Amino acid sequence: MRWALVKVCLAVTTMVVIAFAVPLGLVIKEMARDRAFSNAEREAAVVVPALSITTDRDQLERVVASAGSDDDGMAVHIPASDGRTGVDLGRQRAADADIAAVRKLGRASTAEVPGGSALLQPVALSFGTVVIEVYVPESEVSNGVGTAWGVLAAVGATLVVGSVAVADRLGVRMVRPAQRLVEGAHELGEGKLGARVPEEGPNELRLAAVAFNSMADQVVQLLANERELAADLSHRLRTPLTVLRLNAASLGDSPAAEQTRAAVAQLEREVDTIIRTAREAKPQTAAAGPGAGCDAAEVVRERMAFWSALAEDEGRKVRVAGVDRPVRIPVARAELAAALDALLGNVFRHTPEGTAFAVDVHNGEDAVIMLVSDAGPGIPDPEAAMARGRGSGSAGSTGLGLDIVRRLAESTGGDVRIGSSVLGGTEVRIWIQVGGRAGGESARRGHRGSVRRRRPGRPVSTFNRPRSLP
Repeated sequence: MRWALVKVCLAVTTMVVIAFAVPLGLVIKEMARDRAFSNAEREAAVVVPALSITTDRDQLERVVASAGSDDDGMAVHIPASDGRTGVDLGRQRAADADIAAVRKLGRASTAEVPGGSALLQPVALSFGTVVIEVYVPESEVSNGVGTAWGVLAAVGATLVVGSVAVADRLGVRMVRPAQRLVEGAHELGEGKLGARVPEEGPNELRLAAVAFNSMADQVVQLLANERELAADLSHRLRTPLTVLRLNAASLGDSPAAEQTRAAVAQLEREVDTIIRTAREAKPQTAAAGPGAGCDAAEVVRERMAFWSALAEDEGRKVRVAGVDRPVRIPVARAELAAALDALLGNVFRHTPEGTAFAVDVHNGEDAVIMLVSDAGPGIPDPEAAMARGRGSGSAGSTGLGLDIVRRLAESTGGDVRIGSSVLGGTEVRIWIQVGGRAGGESARRGHRGSVRRRRPGRPVSTFNRPRSLP
């Protein structure tokens, strides 16, 4: 925008300068020519009174000399009459035909001669028409024209440079507030809630900055209200949790009682985490920083040990693979545990008792794939199931659990996809990028291109189960 304004101003100023300078230069040239011939006419007028008195050669030569002209700058052509021969004083430059034409017409005229021009001024006397020839050199006709044109060029260049400088300053005054507004919008979009824009510049941009700052303040206030609401709602769960914990303490020492007490304790920890996170100034993210994270294999073993007791009670067959060695991922331990609990909870909630399920972990150089599959009825519309707040369409399904899993994967540059499992039901694939976001994009593209086709009579997973990831 700034350079566009400068270019427009440069073009307009240049056109204006040319429109005025070119005609003015031509006028100056014409004025210099008129001045030179006016001087020549004054020199010729000095000789006219002497011609009306005498035609003596010596006297006329003295008059011509006193006219101030050069020795060969003026010539007087007296015609022959009454038996007298014609007299030509001075150096003749004009052609005889031009002199005869002026004498015949009786009007002053100019003739082009070598080195300049000649003014031919007729003077009617009693014995005939005398023609006074005044030589006007080319240097006198163009005297001062070059200097005047140089001054015009300098003035025009100064005007152009000055207009460009002024346009540049105006462009900076207009563009800088717009750039700050764009930068503020980017910062706010990146989660920097303290981004504000200086309220300066032209009136329109100043009003835009005021509106942006007001919007940012409202966003901060809304987020603060949401955090307080989440904290308040979570705090309300403390009372029923306390009652549940006291009741669980009286269940005895059976394995089911221990599982119930462990679940209540974990639920209390999750509520405390929600309250702390909601009250913090900056929301926590699922991705861990450099060097942080957790061992996915250990988390899977721990959560499967928790869910295995319930699976045994319901007669479900459970299979776990790929957790015999450590698998480091850039995800917080609590976040991964919450995601696994959400997926395994969906298996128990939306499949009949006795339905088998499995958890597989594939460790590669750039990514880790976690597959949670079951032998249930499957999900008719996987895309709708991934939409937050919609769920799979079955009773009690909201889609929030899958949304937790999706946000965890996307925080590392990965993704989540739903397909058909080898068990015949649903398979949820969690792609967790461990080698950088850019590598994750290319790896996911390659992985998506290797989908197996379903063979007749055999349920096959929508996703490849690679032995080793690229």
